[in-house]
Amino acid sequence: MHALAIGYAPAYLTENADGIRQDWPRIPLPATQKALLASAALGRRVAALLDTETPVPGVTAGSIREELRAVAVFTRTDGKPVDPDAGDLDVTAGWGYAGKGGVTMPGRGKIETSNAERRTPNAEGNFNVQSSTLDVQRSFDVYLNDLTCWRNVPVSVWEYTIGGYQVIKKWLSYREKPLLGRGLTVAEVRYVTETARRIAALIAMQAELDENYRIVAADTYTIF
Repeated sequence: MHALAIGYAPAYLTENADGIRQDWPRIPLPATQKALLASAALGRRVAALLDTETPVPGVTAGSIREELRAVAVFTRTDGKPVDPDAGDLDVTAGWGYAGKGGVTMPGRGKIETSNAERRTPNAEGNFNVQSSTLDVQRSFDVYLNDLTCWRNVPVSVWEYTIGGYQVIKKWLSYREKPLLGRGLTVAEVRYVTETARRIAALIAMQAELDENYRIVAADTYTIF
């Protein structure tokens, strides 16, 4: 869990880019038990966010954190109720198509810049963002088809990659109706909303993860 906390710190990734690129990352070990346990606790939070089978209170379960409630809200653009039987959950926006040998190829899909006027600021004129690394004022509406979309997906969430792939875009590329043979289920639509909120929560942790890395790097365990 300590290694996970360090490995998800942007400062660590930047400072150790060469070692990571060569598949030889070095993880600093804290000099004290207290620092190790604190870092491991952060790592457990990261692990829970990465594990889609683990409900995360405030993110995917229970009372959703205020700054995440507006993230990736599924809706019809005309304001009418969503009707799965009418094809509202069909992915037909061109996110993926069949290539040679049955290989799924990514498509351009359809995204639009979200209208900031759709979100109501608080008394201070802010959008209840607890971390400057998660900028919900710069966001996209990500479309399934001409009528439905996940509204307000922060740009940083949309562009977030794991294993070199944009997480949400990659998922969508395999769910085009001609490839999948059906529309999405309600659970799958909710899964995308939850995934966007998990990524948003990870991004919001970056400053905390960087601070943990700095503390560890400043006082590492030494073998004499």
